Amino acid sequence: MIVPQYWAEGRLRRREGGRQVTVRRFGWSDESQEEAQRIADARTAEALERVWSGENLDRREVKVPYNGAEGHPIREEILSRHGDTIITRNSYGAHCLNTPSILFADIDFTQPDTGAAGCFGCSLSLIAAAVLCVQGRLVEACVAFVIGALCGLFSALPLPRLLQWVKGDPMAHARKRVTAFLESHPEWHLRLYRTPAGLRVLVLHRPFDPGEPAVSEFFRAIRADPMYVRMCQRQRCFRARVSPKPWRMGIDSHLRPRPGVWPVHPDRMDLRTEWVENYEAAASGYASCRFLERVGADTVHPEAREVQQLHDRMCRAIEELPLA
Repeated sequence: MIVPQYWAEGRLRRREGGRQVTVRRFGWSDESQEEAQRIADARTAEALERVWSGENLDRREVKVPYNGAEGHPIREEILSRHGDTIITRNSYGAHCLNTPSILFADIDFTQPDTGAAGCFGCSLSLIAAAVLCVQGRLVEACVAFVIGALCGLFSALPLPRLLQWVKGDPMAHARKRVTAFLESHPEWHLRLYRTPAGLRVLVLHRPFDPGEPAVSEFFRAIRADPMYVRMCQRQRCFRARVSPKPWRMGIDSHLRPRPGVWPVHPDRMDLRTEWVENYEAAASGYASCRFLERVGADTVHPEAREVQQLHDRMCRAIEELPLA
């Protein structure tokens, strides 16, 4: 199970000999709300016995989004189903494709923000220069002043471009790693996409289990995003965002009601519906990734082809739209 349709919460309290313990646990199901409640009640009863016997467990489970759901299914609204593939809305409002067997990987091109560090160094150096000047240590004061000036200049430089000039184009480095992997795995068929933050790789030649060694080897070789790798292993599925991030389209407000984790109380659904309508209207003018090329072998597994076509259509990957 990747994403349950139904969620419920169980609550039990036990009092005995002046001692009281209350425990809450969630249950989930693809079958019915009643089954989700039965599972919740059973998990709650088990947890209560363990807590009562002295085991150090949390008394209450907290609703958490995808990247914090340790050991639990993905808690997101199901938007549509396509065979084993499920499209959900994540905690900040974007659509996500969840598949149990078609391998995706994202490589992010992170750039450090050193403007703040440069400003701090500048301020510290100028303060030191002033103190040294008061103490009559003019040579040291001049050195500190020069260091401060250099730090200020450093903070004002377009550092990402400077680092790219020094270290090389991150896209070129990422593609080089992909090419190196293919040299030792010529049977693999990869499809590459440009995302706002980096490179996405979709594997087409066969399905994969998220826990198999070949997947871990692939993630290491291309240096996939570490958080993405952890969540694939925890949730036993692969995932790709297929609609824009709201803040990249100028939407400053968060998905309502906060924190955006599914399900939402019926009394608050109007807030969510209003936010979603605004988001969907804005998203119509953006793509979430852009197709670049296919590399490697020609083999395409039918299941992978279906997921690829769904992904490309939802991402608008072959349209000339701004990425977000």
